[in-house]
Amino acid sequence: MADITLDEFRAEARSFLEANAGQKAEAAAFAWGEGPDDPALFETIDRDEERRELTRAQAWRAKRFDAGLGWISGPPQLGGRGLAPAFERAYGELESQFDVPDQSFFGIGLGMVAPTIADHATPTVAADLLPKMYRGDIVGCQLFSEPGAGSDLASLQMNAVRDGDEWLLNGQKVWTSGAHYSDIGEVICRTEPDLPKHRGLTGFVVDMNAPGVEIRPLRQMTGGANFNEVFFTDVRVSDSWRLGDVNDGWRVALTTLMNERASIGGGSSTSGGFTRLQEMVRHFELTDDPLIRQELMDLYIRSQLLHYNNQRSLAALKRGELPGPEMSGSKLVLTENMRRTSAFVSRVLGARLTADSGEWGTFSWAGYVLGMPGMAIAGGSDEVLRNIMGERVLGLPKEPGIDTTSPFKTLAVGTKRQD
Repeated sequence: MADITLDEFRAEARSFLEANAGQKAEAAAFAWGEGPDDPALFETIDRDEERRELTRAQAWRAKRFDAGLGWISGPPQLGGRGLAPAFERAYGELESQFDVPDQSFFGIGLGMVAPTIADHATPTVAADLLPKMYRGDIVGCQLFSEPGAGSDLASLQMNAVRDGDEWLLNGQKVWTSGAHYSDIGEVICRTEPDLPKHRGLTGFVVDMNAPGVEIRPLRQMTGGANFNEVFFTDVRVSDSWRLGDVNDGWRVALTTLMNERASIGGGSSTSGGFTRLQEMVRHFELTDDPLIRQELMDLYIRSQLLHYNNQRSLAALKRGELPGPEMSGSKLVLTENMRRTSAFVSRVLGARLTADSGEWGTFSWAGYVLGMPGMAIAGGSDEVLRNIMGERVLGLPKEPGIDTTSPFKTLAVGTKRQD
């Protein structure tokens, strides 16, 4: 592919966007009582309307891909442009200025599943699936958590039994975002129950429309149903769709989890931003309350620390480094900021948060407060992330478990500790 400078690429991308999408109107300065009043963390949407939005999103994704802008950093032999990640970021900055269909449908598939397929699938399967994913022809989801194995992923019990050139999958997954509109899913199963729990797992790509796959919506306390539980009954998967080696699924899962935490941890700590909270304090005439002022400034400092830490992680990614345990830290800080924001909003709004009086900027925050516990679980619970930070960043002893020796076990009889 011919060399192209960033300026030349930006001109090409802008020309495409101007020809195919309208430019966004300049955002008005935030004013209390004006504009959207929905800071909820999880959008509540009718599934029929969601399907229509997905169709529009896929049409836009296909148009982008066919114009050479759908997988800018991808290999040319798979339909990509073969350009550096800087070109991908340049396009994203430009597209954010235009009114295009919602692209969040592809966040999990392209941000978490596609990198795992690229690293662990056979070349034939990667060549088949990746161009379709980046074109928007198929959507991917992640199938990790189970009712009895959420954050402790290695304890999962869904099993896969080999049957010739195929595998039979049986079990249940839970909290799967987008399963109801996904075409493929990345799933981790137990393939050798006699091995230690981390070592008896295998990853697969599964057809979400295959016989034996049943998807049921899960109703949240927010009133929405953004997640699903998925049941597998004798679902057949070709061995060619296996990810990595047999019983090496833990390494496959870590690839996905690091990308997941990088994606979640890079988010903002409040919907609507700090300005919204400032204006809330002004509106309710609490600017002279020293405790409110202190709490508000604490939120600002913490959000800035998260922002700068994410910039450091982004710089590492620009250098070609893989997401590491620092992304677990970013995700942990994000949810802690959300927890503090929920407490702050609850203190300021009081009963207005629980009784819908129709007043702008009050009861609508219930969607944020009720959605926050879900964010503290998504991508690894706070407890698991603290263990990761302690063990892999601070070098503390491994957390005792059923498959490890406790670091507190007495050494009086001359035995050595085994981690």
